[in-house]
Amino acid sequence: MSVKRRDSKNRILQTGESQRKDGRYAFKYVDNHGQPQFVYAWKLVPTDKTPAGKREDLSLREKEKQIKKDLDDGIDSKGGKMSVCELYAMHTRHNGNVKPGTVKGREGLLRIMGNDRLGGYAIENVKMADVKDWILRMKANGYAFQTIKNHKRSLSAAFITAVQNDMVRKNPFEFDIAEVIPNDKKPKDALTPEQENAFLNYVKNSPIFSKYYDAIVILDDTGMRISEFCGLTVDDLDMENRIINIDHQLIYSGKKGYYISDTKTKNSNRQLPMSDRVYDAFKRILARKNFSKLELEYKGKIYTNFILRKYKGTPYYGVEYSSLFNRIRTKYKETNDLALPEFLSPHTMRHTFCTKMANAGMNPKALQYFMGHANIIMTLDYYAHATYECARDEFTRITSQAMDTNKIESIEVTLSA
Repeated sequence: MSVKRRDSKNRILQTGESQRKDGRYAFKYVDNHGQPQFVYAWKLVPTDKTPAGKREDLSLREKEKQIKKDLDDGIDSKGGKMSVCELYAMHTRHNGNVKPGTVKGREGLLRIMGNDRLGGYAIENVKMADVKDWILRMKANGYAFQTIKNHKRSLSAAFITAVQNDMVRKNPFEFDIAEVIPNDKKPKDALTPEQENAFLNYVKNSPIFSKYYDAIVILDDTGMRISEFCGLTVDDLDMENRIINIDHQLIYSGKKGYYISDTKTKNSNRQLPMSDRVYDAFKRILARKNFSKLELEYKGKIYTNFILRKYKGTPYYGVEYSSLFNRIRTKYKETNDLALPEFLSPHTMRHTFCTKMANAGMNPKALQYFMGHANIIMTLDYYAHATYECARDEFTRITSQAMDTNKIESIEVTLSA
């Protein structure tokens, strides 16, 4: 008869269990890769007391139960040992067909995680509480709500990969970030009609900034992204049919220089009609024939004759226009009492266009097309800016139509009688 192994308290140890000389318990098992693995604990069962000075942890039997469940469910215990940083690097490597801007953002997040203790955690040990603590540290380090939310979404996608590959059982990032920190994201600023008129009139009559008037009018009346606008070439304008063709954007990177990229989303490839004001602005820009001859190749096509040319012959790019708007706002404040939004940028004109169209009652799906939004939810957000006057006018229009319909039906009933 074989002798049963016992621990220091004379309790019988099960198959795979042992107790070391320092009192710590060990459990040996074979993982799904056929490799021997060990787990350790200072307690054999949950009712045991943790030795003084040792970190509180699960008992060995509790860990065995979890291991056996993972083995039965095919969970890859070896994969669960990789760190959060290693998982994120693997996830991004397997999803590499992204734009340069996305690559840059991923590199930034990997640096952040490399400097935070959560980045070194084994993914099998990451709990929801750990993620919430990470969010609080991010907030304390000055990161904005939206930035933290975006990073959380990226890490959550990595953990979805881990769940799909049986590395972990659950995704600890699946919760609403607003449970942890308040949403301090400022609402999208759009110019009121009064601000819009004051701003455009100032630019038009300014001896310094009037040369940018046509460009700002086009942004104001089309809602284009600044990268799309800077990427426009002569060939993108159909002046006869008054159509702007958008199927690319111009980006500038300090490392890469100028380059052409696809539009932000698949819905961003679109055609925009020219209002009379936009048509006249384009006519004046084209009449100057001051185009950038920089040639950029993308997907077998050469892009040149960019309509927004700097004095050095290169095209304008987004950051330069953001700086321009900031300078205009600073000068505007010196002579105008009507305040403009604190952060005035080319994107403000995009918000203004979208808000104007929403307040005018444009069909949301049509507005989504004009804006090139990825989904209708982004577009509907602008309808929240509707004013009482706009809502009142829409109510009057609908009720008037209903009354006219009732009158017609009443006349038809009378005639039929």
